[in-house]
Amino acid sequence: QSHLVESGGGTVQPGGSLRLACAVSGFSLDGYWIGWFRQAPGKEREGVSCISDSSSSSTNYPDSVKGRFTISRDNAKNTAFLQMNSLKPEDTAVYYCAADWRPHLELCTLDTGWYGFWGQGTQVTVSS
Repeated sequence: QSHLVESGGGTVQPGGSLRLACAVSGFSLDGYWIGWFRQAPGKEREGVSCISDSSSSSTNYPDSVKGRFTISRDNAKNTAFLQMNSLKPEDTAVYYCAADWRPHLELCTLDTGWYGFWGQGTQVTVSS
């Protein structure tokens, strides 16, 4: 059975940092895109980062988090990470990791419809 489990969420003051982890079991991350998404109350789920498994491990970020968030992966540990710096109150949401088998596509997408495996989410609250 396949599982994605997020960890590392919590409450942090504006300007602070958090590092989320996504531990994957049941399949190897080799050849998979990994994406991080978030959903705030009353809003649609939106992509905040993704990384392919190409030789360049290309990444993709929306303008809202570019320069503040960094996605990374460790296929040997079957784990992905999201480093979030300079957090803002508007970053408050439930954060989800997702994955899908895309071994031949260089550039990942932030479209939720391209991802078939999802975690249960971890809450991130940015508040003073």
